[in-house]
Amino acid sequence: MRKLILPIKRQFVCLFLAAAFVFSVVSGCRSSTADALATVRVDYAYYNPLSLVLKEKKWLEEEFAQDGVKVEWVLSQGSNKALEFLNSNSIDFGSTAGAAALIGKANGNPIKSVYVYSKPEWTALVTQANSSINKLEDLKGKRLAATRGTDPYVFLLRALDSVGLSEKDVELIQLQHADGRAALEKGDVDAWAGLDPHMAKTEVEKGSRLFFRNPDWNTYGVLNVREAFAKEHPESVERVIRAYEKARKWSLENRADLKAIWAREAKLSDPVATKQLERVGLDNSTIGDTQKQAINAAGDVLKKSGVIQASTDVQKTVDELIDPQYVTKVSQQ
Repeated sequence: MRKLILPIKRQFVCLFLAAAFVFSVVSGCRSSTADALATVRVDYAYYNPLSLVLKEKKWLEEEFAQDGVKVEWVLSQGSNKALEFLNSNSIDFGSTAGAAALIGKANGNPIKSVYVYSKPEWTALVTQANSSINKLEDLKGKRLAATRGTDPYVFLLRALDSVGLSEKDVELIQLQHADGRAALEKGDVDAWAGLDPHMAKTEVEKGSRLFFRNPDWNTYGVLNVREAFAKEHPESVERVIRAYEKARKWSLENRADLKAIWAREAKLSDPVATKQLERVGLDNSTIGDTQKQAINAAGDVLKKSGVIQASTDVQKTVDELIDPQYVTKVSQQ
């Protein structure tokens, strides 16, 4: 009997050790995955109203709380800053204009544009109330403030190009958006490639004039994700977009509350917030061919102006940038 029992004990011990090994491997994998996604880092920006709603409502925190994943918010003061943060792995999701995302992608920033957070007319060319500047041709030889790598900068290049001018025909002063507005108001520059809410603020409070506008040249507000993050955590990309969709639908149904959040976060007066909200469309969040066309058109001027290399295949770069799969999946759920 003893000879029969010993083999059975050995078999039991072997099975126990094997099961323990499998459990430890599985647990280790789960643990490493959880550690890899301990925090989702998302930007918020005063030009991205949905990010302000999400930050206020804490819907992203609720989405990831069940997995013990924290949400870290980082302020982006312009598309150029959001792109810097993405490229340096300081954030996982960043808000930019479509044309700005193209500049980043063409210059080697490994990102994907996965969602449209707004269709804004957030940029125009602005001058003082009593300025002699009334048309684009009047800009020749003038001092202009702009933030390189952003939609207002691209808008300025397109505007100049449309009348046979280029950056070489003006004196471009590189300033962040808020500083550009301040420089215009003090008379340190003759005109400014503006961005809301700063543009609406100087328009309402100082009587500044939007002397050149073209809503179709505003290349949408897009949410970008680092390619590495999307590859490692595709389900988390969908979850972020799902939260964004919740914020967008809430904003459409609660415009007054959206304005209140926007005014409080960006420290805007009610008239300024009202002016800005008039220029923001939130009806469609799908990213695809429409955005590609707008960004491609901007790309032609960016090549001509030397912002991106002349050898850049803009169509190919845009195709690699725009990735609609995540928002498509969310919309089908």
